[in-house]
Amino acid sequence: MSTRRSVTAAVSLLLAVLMTVLVTAASASATPGSPRPRSLEDLVDSLVKKQLDEYRIPGAAVVVVSGGRQVLAKGYGVADIDRGTRVDARRTGFFMGSDAKVFTAMAVLQQVERKKLDLRADVNRYLTRHKAGFTIKDSYPGRPVTVRDLLMHTAGFDNSIIGRATAHPEDAERLGDSLAEHQPKRVRPPGKVSSYDNYGVALAGYLVELTSGERFDAYVGRHILQPLGMTRTSFAQPHPAAIATERADGYRPDGKRQVPAEGQYGAWTPTGAAAVTTATDMGRLMLAQLAGGSLDGHRVLGERLTRAMQHRQFGNDPRLPGIGYILEQRDRDGHRMLVKDGDIPGFHDNLALLPDRDTGVYVAYNGDGKDGSASWAGQELVNQVADHTFGTPRRAATARMGETGKFTGFYRSTRTSHSDLTRAAALTSSVQVTAGPDSTLTTTGPLSRDPGVTKQHWVRIGDGLFQEKDGQERLAFKDGKLFLASDPTVAYERLPWYESPVLHQQLLIGSLGVLLLSVTAWTIGALIGRRRGSATTAPAGAQLARLLAWTTGVLLTVATACFALLVADPNSLNQTVFLGDSPMLKLVPVLVKAALATTAAVLVCAVIAWWRRWWGWAARIHYSAVALAAVLFLVVAGNYHLVG
Repeated sequence: MSTRRSVTAAVSLLLAVLMTVLVTAASASATPGSPRPRSLEDLVDSLVKKQLDEYRIPGAAVVVVSGGRQVLAKGYGVADIDRGTRVDARRTGFFMGSDAKVFTAMAVLQQVERKKLDLRADVNRYLTRHKAGFTIKDSYPGRPVTVRDLLMHTAGFDNSIIGRATAHPEDAERLGDSLAEHQPKRVRPPGKVSSYDNYGVALAGYLVELTSGERFDAYVGRHILQPLGMTRTSFAQPHPAAIATERADGYRPDGKRQVPAEGQYGAWTPTGAAAVTTATDMGRLMLAQLAGGSLDGHRVLGERLTRAMQHRQFGNDPRLPGIGYILEQRDRDGHRMLVKDGDIPGFHDNLALLPDRDTGVYVAYNGDGKDGSASWAGQELVNQVADHTFGTPRRAATARMGETGKFTGFYRSTRTSHSDLTRAAALTSSVQVTAGPDSTLTTTGPLSRDPGVTKQHWVRIGDGLFQEKDGQERLAFKDGKLFLASDPTVAYERLPWYESPVLHQQLLIGSLGVLLLSVTAWTIGALIGRRRGSATTAPAGAQLARLLAWTTGVLLTVATACFALLVADPNSLNQTVFLGDSPMLKLVPVLVKAALATTAAVLVCAVIAWWRRWWGWAARIHYSAVALAAVLFLVVAGNYHLVG
């Protein structure tokens, strides 16, 4: 080797060492816990690709912001299966679902800043002043629904969403007309419990319309989207052509295929109907939230009210995270997260702000996934990004001994409808709590958003406070209710023994079994008798009585079969409920109501049968058992609003 080459090599080695030192120093001087783009990208790449494959989701888009700038934005999979269009984080639009509620909260708070709305005021003040044509019913005198209640899900409205969506934008009603026509019951006093409430948020958006004089979609476009430079986000119906042509299609698995999902449009735009955005646009929203309400010199909301959105305004239990204005608090690795999830047929979105690290992450999927797994996929991604960002997991809490038996029983979600047949979901979605050794509890039911987790084990860490074994989730018990740390917008109410879903399942199965066996036996007996040509000697009244009982059994059996078909595919059911277009939704209550009429006649016939001794003892006992089975079935069905 020549001297010149030796010098060159030495200089090159020196430069390499110097660069290594500089890179190491730069890494050490970075903000502790802030995302490291290269390793963060590897994390997101591996997880999202795995999710799309395992959960059967066509595509996704992710954006991460930190330190006042975008640090990652990537698309994965396809936006359109037929055309094979790839997802582009900058250009591919995804329906955002309930993430749109963040914009609604900002719009309301803008009107508060302008003195046009008062958070503590009765909403009827504005509905009356602006001649909306309807007011909120005074179900709890002296306890009005306030503007503030609408932003914390504490208004107390029943959860009734059947038919609130449309397949096409031109079929959507006007917001005010829909709110007037579909006002749900008030099922609890305002300000008592936070329970997720789409009607309340839609009403909040309508107040913005009334006080601003602009349609809600136009208001958001002018006062939020334009100042933030969110040029590929729209709340309009239909969407502008430039957005519509690059919008992703939503899908749900159907066997081995993916079929288009419908139900993304509707009147309730403030809750997410029709709202579409891109990952990078949502990155700009998160940057503005983290910066106190402004971006690139454009302020959309004052710092005080922006912080109020992120500050705890209400909590179902003081020991657990609560809710700000729409933004929900969660605790991860001992740090605060502010989240909003969005779920609409074919699309699932998750937004999370990590204020302690000046970081935000947003992910959107254009598929429901196998067994509805896309709803969990977003939370899974957010959790892993948070763990990567925070760096140090929280230590496990110390278990404490104490009584746990007083918490056992069944608990039902406050989101359960009081007025329509979606209440029947409580038959299988209620949570059972059982006590174990060493002050532990076991919960069985859908407390976790992970569809693969139906049973969880908990250790006692305080009076009525428990933490999941080998996990970060916590639950608390207070005043006969169960509360979950990861979801401050739901409570689970303890059920009395006669409301036990297991008892109701047993009654339904047992009574249906009696009816089905009886219908089968009578049908076979009639066919055999006809084949032999033997004439019946029973009185005409007895023949009519058996025909009525047979008809009752057939009606309830067919109604059960139709209901089973309706709920067989959870993804399809989600779309059906949003659209309200399935004949089964109307057929099941009609069949049950018809059976109610025939059952009344069967009860009368059972009394007459004993009085006139139409048949022998065994036959009369059997007929009475059929009448009792029909009554029990209808009592349970009525409890779940399956009677039309």
